[in-house]
Amino acid sequence: MPKENNQTLEQTLWKAADKLRKNMDAAEYKHIALGLIFLKYISDAFVELYDKLQTGEGEYAGADPEDPDEYRAENVFFVPETARWAYLQDRAKDPEIGTDIDDAMDAIEKQNPTLKGVLPKVYARPNLDKQGLGGLIDLIGTIALGDAEAKSKDVLGRVYEYFLGEFALAEGRKGGQFYTPESIVKLLVEMLEPYQGRVFDPCCGSGGMFVQSEKFVQNHQGRLDDISIYGQESNQTTWRLCKMNLAIRGIDSSNVKWNNEGSFLNDAHPDLKADFILANPPFNDSDWSGDQLRKDGRWQYGPPPTGNANFAWVQHFIYHLAPSGRAGFVLSNGSLSSNTGGEGDIRQKLVEADLVDCIVMLPTQLFYNTGIPACLWFLSRYRNGNKARDRRGEILFIDASDLGYMLNRRNRDLADDDIQTVAGTYHEWLKKDGNYADVKGFCKSATLDEVKKHNTVLTPGRYVGIPDEDDDGIPFEEKMAALTTELRDQMQEAEQLDAEIKAQLAKVGFEL
Repeated sequence: MPKENNQTLEQTLWKAADKLRKNMDAAEYKHIALGLIFLKYISDAFVELYDKLQTGEGEYAGADPEDPDEYRAENVFFVPETARWAYLQDRAKDPEIGTDIDDAMDAIEKQNPTLKGVLPKVYARPNLDKQGLGGLIDLIGTIALGDAEAKSKDVLGRVYEYFLGEFALAEGRKGGQFYTPESIVKLLVEMLEPYQGRVFDPCCGSGGMFVQSEKFVQNHQGRLDDISIYGQESNQTTWRLCKMNLAIRGIDSSNVKWNNEGSFLNDAHPDLKADFILANPPFNDSDWSGDQLRKDGRWQYGPPPTGNANFAWVQHFIYHLAPSGRAGFVLSNGSLSSNTGGEGDIRQKLVEADLVDCIVMLPTQLFYNTGIPACLWFLSRYRNGNKARDRRGEILFIDASDLGYMLNRRNRDLADDDIQTVAGTYHEWLKKDGNYADVKGFCKSATLDEVKKHNTVLTPGRYVGIPDEDDDGIPFEEKMAALTTELRDQMQEAEQLDAEIKAQLAKVGFEL
């Protein structure tokens, strides 16, 4: 199915599902809808193998389609009879459908230990309209209808991902922390190109970095088993969304861990050295238990301030980087220039250690849950030119603040061309024979001496400068004459409109 049609399918499904939400908050409805999409996915995958086992041809000769081991052998979740989609859809209009779905989720978890504690059991709640729930089941039941490609499990994966983004948009500033907008994740992945190795996200939210990494490998004809993923999340409901998001994509999530203490207090992968780190940590987090960690071994470049976790995250990433590892992550713009609580000293040491590879200034309004301006940091332990051009002693600054388009009145997004412009500039800069050149107002390769002259403030605007204005050849006096004539005409029109408003108001008895 062409991509355009898929988008139409996803948008149509979202609109229909959102209508069935009625008065329920998006934050609550999210678990209802996404849980059902996941249930549909594992049921479809089960039925596909069930039919082969029942037919019993070739390698399936003599197989028992009700034997759970047959499914475990092929990494397919076993679905008990009362949890299968057809069974539940037949009962969609039954008043007890909520209890039936909760029981189905329980039964699936009992048969599949890797899903223990992951699936939502929220469907029997009295505040959930059972008629609306039945309608949602019927709606999701249509997803696999259509041609052969539409029946593929990947469609359900895309629908799940699309719904995640729409729920984040619907929750807006009240929530949405679980989701990093797809274009930002895509930009990080396109810049780092994680073809091979261990990919780590210590604040992984709903798992967008992992899904996008796998997509990148697939799009470049790589082997999915060449990368392995490691993650940690402190919010249990978000972790559940992540586990389902990865399972629906067929991604092994056994190393995505949850504990409510978080990565600073209880690092779930203390010995991990990752080849790639991709992350979007909470902006300017002031409640990170920094006072309990003043002498932590991770703070090689200085203890981070207790009132802001930005440079605790940066040093946590560095601690987990392999000797040739690279990291790309999102931080608030304040991280580029702040001197509060020793942040300036830490930033200076990172620059002097030659770890900072590239800084990208992002456009505003990209995030659904915050209006704080943000940037991307890229760190590298491997800048000596063995695999790329020797860029030791240099930092690439990119000002992408003018890129993107308005998605709606509140939010901006980056188009694929924007992503390729930024990622392409970075890759040309890295190549041994790359076609890189500074572009005034957009990019600048600065030496560490230049950066030190700016007191290691890393705001790209300081280095790339202001773009030259195009000379249209019209003399200044001529331009001013045209502009003042236009202004005079507008002022005269305003006077006429004011007079007309006064006249009309007078007709109905109001005087100004």
